[in-house]
Amino acid sequence: MYLHIIEPTETISNKATKVWRISNTIGHTTALLIIGILITCTNQFDWYDWVEIVLYILGGLLILSAIFSIFIEPIYLQRTWRYQVDREFVQLKFGKWQQQHVLIPMEKVEYVRTEQGPIMRRYDLYDLEIGTTTSIHKIPAISSDIAKSLKIEIATFAKIRDAEEGEMGA
Repeated sequence: MYLHIIEPTETISNKATKVWRISNTIGHTTALLIIGILITCTNQFDWYDWVEIVLYILGGLLILSAIFSIFIEPIYLQRTWRYQVDREFVQLKFGKWQQQHVLIPMEKVEYVRTEQGPIMRRYDLYDLEIGTTTSIHKIPAISSDIAKSLKIEIATFAKIRDAEEGEMGA
């Protein structure tokens, strides 16, 4: 009764670390600028002293968070992400301390789509999104040629029809 499922072996792109570092740097820089503006406002408009103390604490915590999410987390995520696609399942495996192994049966797949933002476009990467009735799963930062072929492969295995053309594929 038990299925023997082979562990996923496909990895996401090495360029993913660069994309995540750039994205996290933009987010943390924006947050630090907002905290800096608020600290300036506390001095300019004589707000309560406790507001400035709280803002300094938040700024310090944000700097610690930035160090982790810019220098450590992208490498960790890239090294631990694995996926595999076959006729029966899409497998996703990620995480080191809190490891998740997700099996998506092909008969439950309702749609497959690719996403690409401006930073990912620069590095020619896509996120592949797999939708089922109850949830959405992503394979992050895979190269464009692999993403396009996986999209077609999953759509073929799941027998998804294109709404406009009525053909198999994506």
